[in-house]
Amino acid sequence: MIGAVRVLWRALAQRVARTYVVGPDLEDAARACRSLGAHGFRSTICFWNHDNDTPDDITERYMAAIDVVGAESLDCYVSVKAPPLQFSRDRFGQIFERARQRDVSIHFDSLWPEATDQTFSLIHELLPKYGKIGCTLPGRWQRSLIDADRAVEMKLSVRVVKGQWADLERPGIDPRAGFLRVIDRLAGRVCHTAVATHDPVLAREAFTRLRATGTPCELELLFGLPVRHAVPVAEAMGVPVRIYVPYGYAWLPYVMGQVRKNPRIAWWLMRDLCTAARLTVARSRDPRLPSKPR
Repeated sequence: MIGAVRVLWRALAQRVARTYVVGPDLEDAARACRSLGAHGFRSTICFWNHDNDTPDDITERYMAAIDVVGAESLDCYVSVKAPPLQFSRDRFGQIFERARQRDVSIHFDSLWPEATDQTFSLIHELLPKYGKIGCTLPGRWQRSLIDADRAVEMKLSVRVVKGQWADLERPGIDPRAGFLRVIDRLAGRVCHTAVATHDPVLAREAFTRLRATGTPCELELLFGLPVRHAVPVAEAMGVPVRIYVPYGYAWLPYVMGQVRKNPRIAWWLMRDLCTAARLTVARSRDPRLPSKPR
């Protein structure tokens, strides 16, 4: 019975994630990034691993992405996730040495709150080897204000998101209000901020606050979601636009272990499943993004 539920759960998560991945292979992502560049967009490449992939396999995927970005001189950085590599200093040492050789920036995605301290500890150890590092701060988390101070101290670039995972201790935090609190904490103090939202009103307010303090910023949007409302805001304010391009397996972090810890994740999956078809239709009508491979 448990095995059947696990299989069903993974199948649902994969169906939701197909909305967002550009394709299964690195070349799918590279092709999308070239197309985005031709339209004046910056990009981010991130390999979404299957939960059965080994840390060594994922390491090789990250380094291959670095090689492509460096060899083609794409206006792109590589996003990585620390938990699937078990926060390994040796593996991330290899990744950062390759990034240093190719002069490619590395950005750490945010997953669940419990992984954040280990991620910052890893970043702190990697900084002396290579300084082009970024981190992600979710507005949903109470701890993100303190983490913003850590990012400023370490001179990291920062991506601000609403956040998929709620704060278990403060689940009622308004993600939009939290987003702007993080923006205010960073404004005038951080070297660069990516405003990662498709909400045009929220984006405009964030840019207004950042530009008032002279903070370099850009809009970052997720491939697979409509961009036609958010991009004009950035263009009107003279802010660059970057598209986050995931490739690999259709996977989202709705793992069974996390569901047991936080039953709300089951609701998040069903919510995303109900909206996936609508997002696919909206995206197909938007000429701004490259098409997926057939």
